[in-house]
Amino acid sequence: MTHQPLSGNDMPRFAGPGTFMRLPAAETAEGLDVAFIGVPMDIGTSWRSGTRFGPKAIRAESAMIRPHNIQTGAAPFDKLHCADIGDVAINTFNLTDSLTRIKAAISKVLSAGAIPMTLGGDHTLTLPILRTMAAAHGPLALIHIDAHADVNDTMFGEAEAHGTVFRRAYDEGLLIPNKVWQVGLRGTGYGADDFEEPRGWGFNLVTAPEIWHRSLTPLGMQIRHQLLGHKVYITYDIDSLDPAFAPGTGTPEIGGLTTPQAMELIRSFRGLDIVGCDLVEVSPPYDTSGNTALVAANLMYELLCILPGVWSD
Repeated sequence: MTHQPLSGNDMPRFAGPGTFMRLPAAETAEGLDVAFIGVPMDIGTSWRSGTRFGPKAIRAESAMIRPHNIQTGAAPFDKLHCADIGDVAINTFNLTDSLTRIKAAISKVLSAGAIPMTLGGDHTLTLPILRTMAAAHGPLALIHIDAHADVNDTMFGEAEAHGTVFRRAYDEGLLIPNKVWQVGLRGTGYGADDFEEPRGWGFNLVTAPEIWHRSLTPLGMQIRHQLLGHKVYITYDIDSLDPAFAPGTGTPEIGGLTTPQAMELIRSFRGLDIVGCDLVEVSPPYDTSGNTALVAANLMYELLCILPGVWSD
């Protein structure tokens, strides 16, 4: 019997547990197929802070999501044993120690045989997750949806920060370079060649203007076709969306994706061998309406709906 979210007919949605989608809480990932885990961290950010409050806000806004995806037919809780295992106890005053703690927490999830679905938190958290994933699976294919490529060498002299994640992952051999897709990139930069270096590594970069006013299903199917047969990690930065849809983030950039585009893109990845996901950079203090966290919660649910095991085909 799989874990089911607490129904709004059994307990009002404004009450009950504060877990993701009001799932059962668990102390460990033992016996789970999917473990939701929070990383309440913002000490890797470079502009606006507040992502330490992201996991709690995403959980709160997930209370309205019902278990059956009427649009796609997915019923993930009928197939997967899911629970919320709480937050990583990060070190508020030490980024390096926090990354070590994240790595240890994700290692325990993988050792239990579960897929980690991580609620962020700033994007620095993806680096220790990729280190753990690559140690378990070998170099990974990556789908990175973001306004920024996050391939800086250093930030203020530091090698580990939210804008250096994918350079470190490339340098450390955690990724299969020509199986890396970065979608939604835009904004201003430090030079005309900012995106040329990752392209030189083999990364596939899709800038936001290339996909304005378009359905993203064809692009998603292209990515899916190229990544079939590989272990895939998906990292979704909420600032990939236009600030009109997700203002509550630390480094907003105009001209981003719409929410329907985000849903189309995620849904097109159904059938990939996804070994983990994260959703990062939700900063609730910059969106008092809660809409950014609401979008994030729903996109996390969409990611859950495409995991291996949800579909029989």
